[in-house]
Amino acid sequence: MVVSFDHARALVPTEDGQLDWDVPEGWQQGRGAFGGLVLAALLDAMTTREPEGLRLPRALTGELCGPCLPGRSRIATQVLRRGNNQTNVTATLSQEGQTVAHASLTLASARRVPDVPKMTMPSPARPPWQDAPVAPIRAPIGPTFAEHYEYRVIGALPFTSSPEALVQGYVRETTTLQKLTHAAIVGRLDAFYPAIFVVSSAPRPMATVSFMAEFLADPATLDPAVPLFYRARAIAEAGGYFVELRELWSGDTPVALNQQTFAIVK
Repeated sequence: MVVSFDHARALVPTEDGQLDWDVPEGWQQGRGAFGGLVLAALLDAMTTREPEGLRLPRALTGELCGPCLPGRSRIATQVLRRGNNQTNVTATLSQEGQTVAHASLTLASARRVPDVPKMTMPSPARPPWQDAPVAPIRAPIGPTFAEHYEYRVIGALPFTSSPEALVQGYVRETTTLQKLTHAAIVGRLDAFYPAIFVVSSAPRPMATVSFMAEFLADPATLDPAVPLFYRARAIAEAGGYFVELRELWSGDTPVALNQQTFAIVK
């Protein structure tokens, strides 16, 4: 049975105020669950600690400390501070007494500040999503979780020795969500392959060690059935680690930005 993104991150409150998460099969990236799903579950857990609906997620920072294996896990959350306009929450995910992921979230209501210069990034040129072909990114060539996403790739494909570490395309879930959430944005940010793959000639194992997302639009205002445009660049490497910058767009509106640090396993 295919477990949708919504059901895959279902959390169950415990009597001691924590949350149980049954990490599903079919969402693996290697041994552990897809990092976008793990971070989305942590984000969901942290948002349960904020009672005010006008305080939306603004920034998520996460560390993937080890593989999150299918099966039982526990998420503990802590409110660091709830101020007049901003709430800061942390979450730790553990399995068998070991921490496997940790995250922090900033939630805040919109600030009505006069005379702020309008700043945005130039909208990237790209064809309509309907004109971009669907790429067959599936196991065993791709990761197991890839069956839950539709990828429409523009430009270089993985392992083609492209001269530029640039990935562009459109992404959405294969099972349409009831609504687009911040958790789903985290999943879409992490769903594509690392940009370093397009400058490589063959696969090699990678692992995300840190993840930071900035949310620039309210996903509830977007149609969950319409894919978002995705763009990513690998920008620097040192000591077997490289940094990648990612973007999601809806039309001319930037939806989210993401910076990840990847470890080159071997």
